[in-house]
Amino acid sequence: MPITHTHPQNERRRVLLLDRLQCVTVTCSLLDDSSDSDLELATVRHQPEGLEELQAQTKFTRKELQSLYRGFKNECPSGLVDEETFKIIYSQFFPQGDATTYAHFLFNAFDMDRNGSIRFEDFVIGLSVLLRGSVNEKLRWAFNLYDINKDGYITKEEMLAIMKSIYDMMGRYTSPCVKEDAPLEHVEKFFQKMDRNKDGVVTFDEFIETCQRDENIMSSMQLFENVI
Repeated sequence: MPITHTHPQNERRRVLLLDRLQCVTVTCSLLDDSSDSDLELATVRHQPEGLEELQAQTKFTRKELQSLYRGFKNECPSGLVDEETFKIIYSQFFPQGDATTYAHFLFNAFDMDRNGSIRFEDFVIGLSVLLRGSVNEKLRWAFNLYDINKDGYITKEEMLAIMKSIYDMMGRYTSPCVKEDAPLEHVEKFFQKMDRNKDGVVTFDEFIETCQRDENIMSSMQLFENVI
């Protein structure tokens, strides 16, 4: 969920990115809501937590969780998604560019226990934050995405890697044509605004404080509530 600040084109890109993230499961299968049965767990290698527990951990209803699970299981019958499978699924929605690097970063953001696979629980908890979470929860998730090595700081190198992966993913849909140094310019502007004590890194507190003062970011955080 890349955060940009002023240009309308960036707003459209952000909408597109999260829309595609949602599509990974929601459009995987046409869902039959006529059944009120619990999650179908018997045939998968990894069995998710109980439905009631997931309801308590997310802001999805019982039927929404059932629908999401059917879509997830349709793509990943084992109940686990490894990184290569995630890249294949995600790249289908960006055929005009190369989404593999961004998918790698996104995978790491969902892989909460860092074990190399995404469980249904990991995915649905992250999706709940992105679609139904508070502004602070969404910003915390975004910071975690940018903080590639999870050390609590965003460096220019990390942000540049993320931005390059986004431009690679958007491909020919990036209009007007992107200059070669556009990702670096974006990173410099990001750090001018975010790195408040000018120490070369952005902390979570700096990230939150700056975002909360930026009306464009705050309004964009509300775009995806109650979409499912």
